[in-house]
Amino acid sequence: MANIQRRTIQVKDSSGRVRTVTRYRVRYRDWAGVEHGETFKRAGDAERRKAQVETELAGGTWRDPRRGEIRLDHWASDWIETRHDLRATTRARLETTMRAQVLPKFGKLPLIKISNAAVRGWVTEMLVADLSPATTRKAVFALRSCLEAAVSDGRLTHNPATKVPLPSERAKAPRFLSQSEVEDLVEAMPARYRALVLVGAFGGLRWGEAAGLTRASIDGRRSRIIVTSTAVEVHGKITLGNEPKTRRSKRSVPVARAVMRQLEDHLRLYVGPEPGAVVFTASRGGPLYRATFARQVWRPAAKAAGLPDVTFHTLRHSFVAILVAAGCNVREVSEWAGHHSVAFTLTRYGGLFEDDTDAAVSRLDALLGGEDTRP
Repeated sequence: MANIQRRTIQVKDSSGRVRTVTRYRVRYRDWAGVEHGETFKRAGDAERRKAQVETELAGGTWRDPRRGEIRLDHWASDWIETRHDLRATTRARLETTMRAQVLPKFGKLPLIKISNAAVRGWVTEMLVADLSPATTRKAVFALRSCLEAAVSDGRLTHNPATKVPLPSERAKAPRFLSQSEVEDLVEAMPARYRALVLVGAFGGLRWGEAAGLTRASIDGRRSRIIVTSTAVEVHGKITLGNEPKTRRSKRSVPVARAVMRQLEDHLRLYVGPEPGAVVFTASRGGPLYRATFARQVWRPAAKAAGLPDVTFHTLRHSFVAILVAAGCNVREVSEWAGHHSVAFTLTRYGGLFEDDTDAAVSRLDALLGGEDTRP
C-alpha cells in the first residue's frame, strides 16, 4: 500500500537565501506494479492523499493523475481517429466544430485544467459573439463527448462539460410548397434537372439520396423509387453507394404515375443504360456537388420562379404535406419519408394531421351510453 517519506531539502527563497524545508512524499504502486510518487508541503495533506490512494486502489477507482495532463488538442486528435461509429459527414462536421469553436478556447489546456465554470463562461462568450444557439449547443456537445471519452480512459474522474446550461434551440416551422409552386420551380429549372425537383417534392428524397440515385433504383412498373444508398460529400470529394442516414432511410417510396412518366423520360434522355448509371449528374458528367449546384442552378431557378427562400430540403417538407393531403396516415408518411420514428413525424409535422378530438368525444358518448346535450 502507500507510505510517506519525510525529506529535508535545501531551497532558495525570493531573496536568494538558502533555507532548509521539509517535504512529504507519498509513494505507492498501482495495479500493474508501477511506482508513483506525489510530494506535499504539509504532513496533513500527505496523510489525506495516502488514505485516498489506498481507498481508490482497494476499490478499483484509482486514476493516474498524470494521465489528465495531456493537452485537449492532442487528446482530441487521437479521439477523433477512433470515432469509427460516425458517418463520414457527421465526422466531418465534428472536426469542423472542434477546429472552429472548441480548440481555439481549450486546445492548449491540459484536460485536468478544464473546469465546469470555464465551460459555462465559454457558452456565454459564444452567445455574446452572436453565435446561434444551434452552433453553441453543437460546440458544447462536441467538447462533452470528447471529455467523456477521457473519463472512460481514466484521464478524468468526471466530465466538466456536463450540467452546463445551454440556450434553447427553436425549430423553424417547415416551409411547404403548393403544387403550383412546385410546378413553377420545375418550369424554371434547366431541362436535365426538372426530374430532380420531382423526386424531391413527390418522392421526399434527401439531397444525398437524390444525388446518389441510380437507374436500378427506379421501378417504373410498380411506380416506386427504391432508396438503398446515398451520395456523401466530404472535403470536396463525393463517394457513392454509402449506407443511408438511418436503418429506416432504406425504403420503397410510391410516386404518382404521372411523376414516374416524367422520371422515365429523364432516364431516356440523360441516363446511361447500365443499372448503376447515376440518375442526376453535372452538365459535363460526374456527380453533383451540392454547393456548386445551388450556386449555378438552384438559386437562379428558384429566384426566377419567385421562390428565393426555398432550399432542396423544402421539397422534402412539401412531400410530407402532399402525403397528408392525399389522406396518408402518420405511419405511412413516416415510412415513406424515411424518418427514424413515427414520434419524430408527429413532433415535426403533427399540425398537418387532422384533429379528431370532437369525433372522439362523440365516440366516447356512444360507448358510455351518454347523450349529446348541446343545443
